[in-house]
Amino acid sequence: MQGLLAFSRAIDRLNRAFAIIANCCVLLAVLISATNAVVRYLAHYSSNAYLEVQWYLFAAMVMLGTSYTLKMNGHVRVDLIYSSISDRQRIYVDILGLVFFLLPAVGFLVYLTFPFFTSSFRSGEMSMNAGGLVLWPAKLMIPLGFILLALQGLSELIKRISALRGLVEIDTHYEKPLQ
Repeated sequence: MQGLLAFSRAIDRLNRAFAIIANCCVLLAVLISATNAVVRYLAHYSSNAYLEVQWYLFAAMVMLGTSYTLKMNGHVRVDLIYSSISDRQRIYVDILGLVFFLLPAVGFLVYLTFPFFTSSFRSGEMSMNAGGLVLWPAKLMIPLGFILLALQGLSELIKRISALRGLVEIDTHYEKPLQ
C-alpha cells in the first residue's frame, strides 16, 4: 500500500504543478484582455488572435485546474445525505462515487476527446476567423484535463482506501453551499 500512497503523492504533486499553470493562465488572460482593450481604443487595432488566445487560456484554466479542485475537495456535491453521515461513511460514499461515476465517466471522455485533439493536430486545423490561430493547443486541453482528473480520481481512491485501513487521515469535511 505504501507504493500506492507514493504514487498518489506523485499525482498530487503533478496536479499541483498544473494548478499553478492554470493560475498563471488567469493572469495571462487578464493581461492579454487589458492589452487588447488598450490597443483597440488607443491604436484602433485589433486581432482575432487576441480573442482566441484568451479562449485558449480559459480552456487551460478550467481543464488544468479541475483535477486540483478535486484534490482540495472543492467540487460541488449532491448533498442529500453527505453532511449528516460520519466521516467513515463519507469515505465509503466517496469511494463509490469515484469507482462508479467519476472514473468511468472521465475514462469515456478521454476516449471521446483524444481523437478530437489528434485529428486537429494531424491536420493542422486553423480557426476560420481572420487572423485566427491553430486549434490543436486548445483542443489538447480537453483530453489532458480529463487525464489529469482521472489520475487525481485514482489518487483520491488510493487515499480513501488507505484511510479505511487507518494508514492515512483525510479531511472529509464538506460545507454546504450558502445559496
